[in-house]
Amino acid sequence: MDRDVWTSRSRLRSLAMLGLAFAAGLAPRAALGAFGLEDVAAKAAALARQRFQNPALVPDWMLRISYDQWREIRFRPEAALWRDRKLPFQVQFFHPGLFYDRSVAVNVVDASGLHPVAFSPNQFDYGASELASRVPQDLGYAGFRIHHPIKTPSYYDEVIVFLGATYFRAVGRDQGFGLSARGLAIDTALSSGEEFPYFKEFWLVRPAPAAKEVVLYALLDSPSLTGAYRFVVRPGVEMSSDVELRLFRRQEVQKLGLAPLTSMFLFGENTRRRFDDYRPEVHDSDGLLLHFDGGEWLWRPLANPRDLALSGFRMHDPRGFGLIQRDRDFDHYQDLETRPDLRPSAWIAPKGDWGSGRVELVEIPVTEEKNDNIVAYWVPEQLPPLGEPLAYAYEVRWYGEDAARPPAGRSVATRHDRGTLEDVHRLVIDFEGKQLAALAPETVLRGVVSLGAATDPDELLEQQVLKNTATGGWRLVFQVRPRGNDPVELRAFLQQGQDALTETWSYRVEP
Repeated sequence: MDRDVWTSRSRLRSLAMLGLAFAAGLAPRAALGAFGLEDVAAKAAALARQRFQNPALVPDWMLRISYDQWREIRFRPEAALWRDRKLPFQVQFFHPGLFYDRSVAVNVVDASGLHPVAFSPNQFDYGASELASRVPQDLGYAGFRIHHPIKTPSYYDEVIVFLGATYFRAVGRDQGFGLSARGLAIDTALSSGEEFPYFKEFWLVRPAPAAKEVVLYALLDSPSLTGAYRFVVRPGVEMSSDVELRLFRRQEVQKLGLAPLTSMFLFGENTRRRFDDYRPEVHDSDGLLLHFDGGEWLWRPLANPRDLALSGFRMHDPRGFGLIQRDRDFDHYQDLETRPDLRPSAWIAPKGDWGSGRVELVEIPVTEEKNDNIVAYWVPEQLPPLGEPLAYAYEVRWYGEDAARPPAGRSVATRHDRGTLEDVHRLVIDFEGKQLAALAPETVLRGVVSLGAATDPDELLEQQVLKNTATGGWRLVFQVRPRGNDPVELRAFLQQGQDALTETWSYRVEP
């Protein structure tokens, strides 16, 4: 995909009362009190009782405009929502067309009730093109972005964007946009094909004059299910986004992916495929980080495989997972235009009991950086019977460097070649951290390496651990000879005596 591109109580609310309110032209607030997630959930539950209907798409000619023509269409900042009230948040909107074939309804929630935000071509500058005269007056918006001062009090920075399907992406104070989050993933990486739900309507709650956060709601629809979402957006050095959701299934789904993250990895120091590119590395994220309920941290370097790769990590009540841009050395990218060293990491911190399941990592082969090819999400082991709603809550944090994730030693580089023996793979892993740096070179450390189950036994060869005198870290080197035709799952960490000094490094070797 192009990159520019909780409880059954809700079902017991008075849907009849809500329907009467809408039939009488009243806002739900007038009939049911202050607007909130219950109102959106009631709307989603009612929608799930109906057959899915494809929304009306934007005019076909707008989908045939060029990329340059679409980029030329710019929202006029003076038309931004709440600008005239001098509130701490402002909202600007995106124009449909090109990749964005659906318009979304947008409403404002304030003390007087609900108010739709009306689209007008006059809100946009169409540049040198003559598109303005052809645009329907009731076209609607493709999405929106929220602005808030995070660097200087006088400038409203773009802090979070909702655009396309259920995609949203955000930044902290010192970052540039990179990976995206999604509201939901359905049947990802299945041969039957992925189903892409979409947000069809939003409600933006007008913030107070001194507000540090903004609240919004969204209604999700797809052939298989509907959903109600509540987002609490808190910009700052780190961007925090609280997400609470309720899902109502029309039919069973084969795989439900919760809190999905989507990113790009073209190549890094572990990539053996060659790309004609002056830059040493090209990626928005370089690893998947997992925090297990028992306290273990696991790091999985990302890859751009030759064939689609699907990996699952079983967990119970996960403490967190995320796609991380760990490497923040500009010299490792040499990209002055996109600055991958400033791209944010995104961390999912579940709230409440998520039970048993797995974090699934999908790695898709790509040859160009414009395509996102990495997806990670939570798959519950069991879903309630069809007809019962699902409820989850979590926080998404968008951040730069964070020494607390994980708090101990971490893997900072993975290198992979064919080694010095026949039919082997050599792995070179560099670990760094304060405790590791304080150890003298003569300290004896052990590399604990384990190989996943395979049809035939695998052979671990020539393992050694040595001080990296150039960085102060420690390097683990070993060779492995796969004897079967299946991929080999590797895990490793550094140990002193009986104490683990690092996170667990995880990797997949293709024979």
